[in-house]
Amino acid sequence: MNPSINADPAELAKFSDLAHRWWDADGEFRPLHQINPLRLAWINGLCPLNGKTALDVGCGGGILTDSLARSGATATGIDLSTKALRIAQLHAMDAQTSNVNYREISAEAMALEQPAGFDVVTCMEMLEHVPDPASVVQACATLVKPGGWVFFSTLNRNPKSFLLAVVGAEYVLNMLPRGTHEYAKMIRPSELAGFCRAASLNVTQARGLSFNPLTQRYWMNADTSVNYLLATQKPLSS
Repeated sequence: MNPSINADPAELAKFSDLAHRWWDADGEFRPLHQINPLRLAWINGLCPLNGKTALDVGCGGGILTDSLARSGATATGIDLSTKALRIAQLHAMDAQTSNVNYREISAEAMALEQPAGFDVVTCMEMLEHVPDPASVVQACATLVKPGGWVFFSTLNRNPKSFLLAVVGAEYVLNMLPRGTHEYAKMIRPSELAGFCRAASLNVTQARGLSFNPLTQRYWMNADTSVNYLLATQKPLSS
């Protein structure tokens, strides 16, 4: 595992420029606010969060991290965007969320510092934005305790996903800023599952996330062809 910074400067700049909009539920990050209750319920259903230690990798402005803390976990969010982390910290102060903290550190560096340090690790909507996603998966596996859970979400790479998640979401419906996603960086479920197996994580569940633009409703299902989530667990012994 390479402890050097696994980040694309252009990606960091892109999200830093939007940092002040993280907690605007009707702004550029509206989709994250809309799907957050779904993914939180899914995580909490598989691994009840109350009393757990949780790490949110690539936390951005802290939308999921804050929810992990509100569900009873002692939550830490890490990211490499200074501006996004400042927004997350300000929100935590304003909301008086005491069981959450944020750090500017990479997943790989955190793994060297706190191996097997967390009951739950989440890495949502982040892998498609880094040069080496397998390295992040390995870091997440190192960070979680034996028997603990690691949750991932990302975008599939296929023509349907390109049409819906890039052309549709970014250029037709304007749900996301143009250039948010690059097709070549999207990750097929089989590829992500391979990264997980190489990191000694057992894939226990795969779920899809669908959206109806007419009703503006998201829901989880078995269709992993566009947006999908993987639940993985670290064996109690190797």
